Amino acid sequence: MKYLAIVGTNSDVSTNRMLLHFMQKHFLSEAEIELYEIKDLPAFMEPEDSDIPEKVEELSQKILNADGVIIATPEYDHAIPAVLKSALEWISYTSQALTDKPVLIVGASHGTLGSSRAQAHLRQILDSPELAARIMPSSEFLLGKSQGAFDSEGNLIYPDKVSELDEIFREFVLFTDITTKLLAEKVQNKGAKKFTWQE
Repeated sequence: MKYLAIVGTNSDVSTNRMLLHFMQKHFLSEAEIELYEIKDLPAFMEPEDSDIPEKVEELSQKILNADGVIIATPEYDHAIPAVLKSALEWISYTSQALTDKPVLIVGASHGTLGSSRAQAHLRQILDSPELAARIMPSSEFLLGKSQGAFDSEGNLIYPDKVSELDEIFREFVLFTDITTKLLAEKVQNKGAKKFTWQE
């Protein structure tokens, strides 16, 4: 599997980035995970012409080329960061590259709740018609007290959270595989169906 992991913040120091780095290393034998920084994307604004910023086109292409997407979001005032919302607005307005794309949401926070409200907010956004992502159901990976969660080498030191992440990631790989097959079958059936007035 090939996944694009989006760092959902523009902060230079982020435990969400650390979480994705850990996942990239921890699941190396199971999947190829590429980290993507959205902090270099321009703030969303409806372009006056048809020219799309190069960075937006780059992100769209990376999403399209991936089997699935992982998004790590912090929580700011019970919501996702503005920079992540802006990135999603670009995708919605331009390529709609997240349509039917399997998505796993994870999140880390300095408090105990682990970005639970931000994850709920993100699910709502990704479910909008212009994005229409395939969000893995019944899954939340919430890493609370994240400032003390990693050692000097970037390893997640909470054994229970490592086990939880292992289980969720295995489920996401399966979810990605099932979703890909279902969509392929849907396209095949749609192409094979012929309309006739006699039916």
